[in-house]
Amino acid sequence: MRLAKRVNRISVSPTLAVLMEAEKLKARGVDVVDFGPGEPDFTTPEHIKEAAVEALRQNKTKYTPTAGIAPLREAVCNWHKRELGSSYEPAECIINVGGKHSIFNAVNVLIEEGDEVIIPAPYWVSFPDIVKLAGGEPVFVKTEAADGFRAHARQIEAAITPRTRMVIINSPNNPTGAVIPPDEFERIYDLCRKHEIWLMTDECYSHFTYGAAKPYSIASINGSKPHVIVIGSLSKTFAMTGWRIGYTLAPKPLIDAVNKLQSQSTSNPTSIAQYAALAALTGSMDSVPLMLAEYARRRTRILAGLRAIAGVTCAEPSGAFYAFPDMSARLGEGMADSTALARQLLERQSVAVVPGDAFGAPGCLRFSYATSIERIDEGLRRLASFFSVAASAK
Repeated sequence: MRLAKRVNRISVSPTLAVLMEAEKLKARGVDVVDFGPGEPDFTTPEHIKEAAVEALRQNKTKYTPTAGIAPLREAVCNWHKRELGSSYEPAECIINVGGKHSIFNAVNVLIEEGDEVIIPAPYWVSFPDIVKLAGGEPVFVKTEAADGFRAHARQIEAAITPRTRMVIINSPNNPTGAVIPPDEFERIYDLCRKHEIWLMTDECYSHFTYGAAKPYSIASINGSKPHVIVIGSLSKTFAMTGWRIGYTLAPKPLIDAVNKLQSQSTSNPTSIAQYAALAALTGSMDSVPLMLAEYARRRTRILAGLRAIAGVTCAEPSGAFYAFPDMSARLGEGMADSTALARQLLERQSVAVVPGDAFGAPGCLRFSYATSIERIDEGLRRLASFFSVAASAK
């Protein structure tokens, strides 16, 4: 079979691959401690689910405008203004089929063959492949664990060339939990404005920050619209991963282009999910601080457990719900890289993690602590056992 060359530029999402392997074991009755999924283990709040049920009762099951229903686009703009200080109008908003779809659309209407897109590493696994599929070239800027994996304007400036078209910033970051401070984020924005480069800000984890870190959007800066693309999602903030609702905020000409592309692919997001999203953005957010408090408790537990393993170091995440330890010192015979280590953890201890190779960080593993304290404790016990056996075998 001859496939289009473009599809051979990309690979299957490594995070989904881990999920599939873990599910195979679970189907056989194996007790898997699953640190793989990048989704809340909390259920969607009741008032959101009830809104979907009511939409069904009212037969709101027909096509909607490609860009989403007007009340939802208005609600997105109002919510983003209230929570993150921006000033978008509904004509500058489009509803997409999840945040990944938002990114895919924006990249594909802006990036052409040979364009460069700067991406700080470690990075979310889909950023490079989406750029490659559009014909662009990902340019990686390495961040350091000792600096909390934060990207800096000076690093990005050094990577800019005449072919640079876009910079993608994900803060809070998946997989590291890094949060870029507002002053540094503004320096990155000033750099993009100076060089006439698009700044795409992926705000998927905006409301999950710890300590001094607070929710922040670069779109809160007056006059930033001409250079900023905001990518948002209801998946994490409202525990709505399976509902697949994301959004894009950007200048109207860009939104019009995304609308054109979307009209020839998915068309509108699911109508019922849109009404659920409307309830999420206009209703109570009481569930968010409750989830955050529980994530903070789990973060403390998993950090202590990982750091207790000899040779393992782990930067403290300032946001999201991931720990990203460096396991390089524990790699050895039969474990040449983090992919091999992840495979052995799954095979020998039934612990599912995502290898750092997938995020541009060989030697690291991503642990999602969006799971219960009990499962975290059991997973840490199995990790300690695994490395204890590995040490005694040397």
